[in-house]
Amino acid sequence: MDTKEYIESGVLELYVYGLLSNTENIEVNTMSKKHPEINDEILAIEKGIVALSSSFSPFHSVANFEKIKAKLEMKHSGVIQMKPKNNNYQYIGWAASLLLFVGIGYQYLQLSETHNLVVNAEKEKTILQKNVINLKLKNEKTLTALTVVRDTKNTVINLGGQAVSPKSSAKIYWNKETEVVFVDASGLPEPPKGMVYQIWSLKLQPQLTPTSIGLLSNFTANKEKIFAVEKTSGAEAFGITLEPAGGSQSPTMEQLYTLGKV
Repeated sequence: MDTKEYIESGVLELYVYGLLSNTENIEVNTMSKKHPEINDEILAIEKGIVALSSSFSPFHSVANFEKIKAKLEMKHSGVIQMKPKNNNYQYIGWAASLLLFVGIGYQYLQLSETHNLVVNAEKEKTILQKNVINLKLKNEKTLTALTVVRDTKNTVINLGGQAVSPKSSAKIYWNKETEVVFVDASGLPEPPKGMVYQIWSLKLQPQLTPTSIGLLSNFTANKEKIFAVEKTSGAEAFGITLEPAGGSQSPTMEQLYTLGKV
């Protein structure tokens, strides 16, 4: 029997379904090793089982089906009476295919659920990292504010409210040795949109000479309202004005919110 006849005999389907005797299994296994086309046919039959049809029935030709049926009748003659309309092996194939389909579906759902868990874990990790960073920055700002307030080398200048905003107030923490200046702007109202507070170091003698030492940018975001500005020396007073965004070359005196002498 040549390989073509061997393939069309239906024995390979019986081999895949596990319906051959040990001797016949050994024969098929030997033939598959000798003839690549037989091995390819076995793989094709196995793939046909996995590739579910709309009726979940295992794939094989009508001719091979009849040969398989005849083989089964010969193999089990006297034990089971095979009936054309009651092919138990066909139902077994359907059941096996259906179980395979259900198993694949279950594995897909499990894989999808695992993927979602990994994605959610990554999102939670990212959120946690952001919270840790924000907390660290907040702690650093709080520590800076405490350091400024508690530094005994700082000269504290109280700035009182002026005509445009009598209820406003601020404090200047100025280390005359290092010339470092911090501003406590917690007593100032929220600046209008498009406006910014500008800090001025003032010399009063021989004439009033204002020098800008910085802007209180990101006023809303700075919850502690402690701002570091530029260094200054020889200041005799400090003032805070409300200026257009970006600041001004000279103070707008009509918008002088606070003023205080050293």
